[in-house]
Amino acid sequence: MKLLAVRRLLRIQRVVIRYRLDDLLFALPLPWWLMAIRFTMPWRWLPRKPLELTRGARLRLALQDLGPIFIKFGQLLSTRRDLLPADIADELMRLQDRVPPFDPKLSVKLIEEQLGAPVNEVFSRFDVEPLASASVAQVHAAQLKSGEEVVVKVVRPGLKPIIAQDLAWLFLLARMAERLSADARLLHPVEVVLDYEKTIYDELDLLREAANASQLKRNFEGSPLMYVPQVYWDWCRPKVLVMERIYGIQVTDLATLADQRTDMKLLAERGVEIFFTQVFRDSFFHADMHPGNIFVSTVQPWSPQYIAIDCGIVGSLTPQDQDYLARNLFAFFKRDYRRVAQLHIDSGWVPAETRLNEFEAAIRTVCEPIFEKPLKDISFGQVLMRLFQTARRFNMEVQPQLVLLQKTLLNIEGLGRQLYPDLDLWSTAQPFLERWMRDRVSPKSLFQNVQSQVEQLPRLANMTRDLLERLSQPHAEDQPPPRKQSGDSRALRLLGGVLMAAGATVAATSGAATTMAAWPAWVMLGAGVYLIARR
Repeated sequence: MKLLAVRRLLRIQRVVIRYRLDDLLFALPLPWWLMAIRFTMPWRWLPRKPLELTRGARLRLALQDLGPIFIKFGQLLSTRRDLLPADIADELMRLQDRVPPFDPKLSVKLIEEQLGAPVNEVFSRFDVEPLASASVAQVHAAQLKSGEEVVVKVVRPGLKPIIAQDLAWLFLLARMAERLSADARLLHPVEVVLDYEKTIYDELDLLREAANASQLKRNFEGSPLMYVPQVYWDWCRPKVLVMERIYGIQVTDLATLADQRTDMKLLAERGVEIFFTQVFRDSFFHADMHPGNIFVSTVQPWSPQYIAIDCGIVGSLTPQDQDYLARNLFAFFKRDYRRVAQLHIDSGWVPAETRLNEFEAAIRTVCEPIFEKPLKDISFGQVLMRLFQTARRFNMEVQPQLVLLQKTLLNIEGLGRQLYPDLDLWSTAQPFLERWMRDRVSPKSLFQNVQSQVEQLPRLANMTRDLLERLSQPHAEDQPPPRKQSGDSRALRLLGGVLMAAGATVAATSGAATTMAAWPAWVMLGAGVYLIARR
């Protein structure tokens, strides 16, 4: 453990003591053995003056002082009003875009260093006072020389050492958990922290965020569902991003949305549709959709359109995960719990020896009570706890590649709970999944699958040619003699093995092995079997 990481731990301890977070912990109904830990804390032996801060303010200020990783945790918590008291949730909402800014003079200096020119040469107007400030960066309003109103985003200085120290402790805790607990090993905590490390460092690169925003804008070009601001690439650098300034209502400003007679039911439904569109149609989803990054257009309140900003964190799924997830959700919406259980076994998410009937019954017990209920009547905290207990019972492994997706789904669910508590999440999502499943077997989709598989044939031909060239080379003296069979027969059998392997790979990755779209794979498999079996 590095000295800096030890210093960081002491810093965390000082913040806990300063804001009396241990008092918040021990105010909860804990087991006696946990309550006994408070007597081992030396700072609790001395009399302390009461803080003139609410518990929510203490928690917010503590997370704020501890830096970006803790702030992002607070942002996620702020959307879960079903899990937190209202006073704490209200305070944590301030972490979304009201983190104290750093020195504006330092901000201007950093921008000029990145752009290689004074701000008055690049912009006709630049507001020194920040427009908004968050965990990783702060934003200034400006106007380009060409007249466009823009925002200039600049990364906070000195973040990398703090993030590195926090990650060092997260890795230590994850490795300890894997060594000490079989249950923890099923959660793959080290892989989860590795994924988070990549995500948080990617967020510090604003060129990556600009590229993500451009891709997301193309995906929703002309869509009534969502608008993404334009990026001005000429003025984007690794630590500076210049993009179109948007004017909208923050999605949590329910009073203003009501004043302009926004269709809240449609707004909530479109939020769900946007999520499923990004995940299944595009396999490219905004993975930081807390309310501070989402606005609502004021143009057509009867047909509300979302405006998304801050695309620093995005996620994607492999075709295999996308296919398994869609089929799981589709079976779930149909209440086909046996199919859900079978898909979990087929995908390797639970061990192959799992008893199907028992797993099906356990899933039904957890999921059946939440159907046909509006969002306001569902306690997702209890549902998630029971799902975790079920997963532990059946040795189900957490998929690290789905962690971002789960986080995003929690954000969407928390947002929907605020916008329209009577939203029926299942009936809103089911029609979209049904359309997506139909589109996958449409003539256009089948043609694209065939085309992508045919494109693999030149690569297969090159592999076969290389194999035959190696077989035709003279046999080395220091190697054992070949088996007694003709060179042609051996080459053909090896070619058959290559064709079988290639055919199985294409069939497995096509996501449509049971449809006519996979015919090239079956042709390769058949040819391979024939070449191996022939005499």
